[in-house]
Amino acid sequence: MPKLARTIRFDASDENVFSRPADPGEWAIAGGFEFSNWSEGDLTGKARQAFANGWLGMTSFGRATFVAVTSVEGDEIATLAARLADHFVALYGAPSKEAALDVARAEIAYMEELCEDHAPNTLLAVSRELTEAGVREQFRAIQPADAELDLVAQHGTLDDV
Repeated sequence: MPKLARTIRFDASDENVFSRPADPGEWAIAGGFEFSNWSEGDLTGKARQAFANGWLGMTSFGRATFVAVTSVEGDEIATLAARLADHFVALYGAPSKEAALDVARAEIAYMEELCEDHAPNTLLAVSRELTEAGVREQFRAIQPADAELDLVAQHGTLDDV
């Protein structure tokens, strides 16, 4: 069964650092294409944070700091590709959904490759930097057993419920 990743939120920090935070549980892709024409001048404030380490949620098209690997059904991949193709038309001016569909499928296939060798619930983080050759992405995997308790647990009291 193929794997993709879903956005995960451990605390409210994504709401504070991204101009559009992804909702918890959205399917996600790296989404580095958004930054392909950026320069140093674009890297300010919340846009800089999205560039530096934000995954792209496939429902809100917001950003998340972490994603968790999980299995995905084949028919969900087709739905995600169609949604991403619509996004390419609406936001980036692709000439048609049909023209954008192959690019959308390639973006999702890239994410499948990133996830394929990781066990379910493995956390993934992305970091990007702008180089003379373009955007450079690096990915880091955090195994569930390796995560510190405060990385995976929200702290509070029963009064918070």
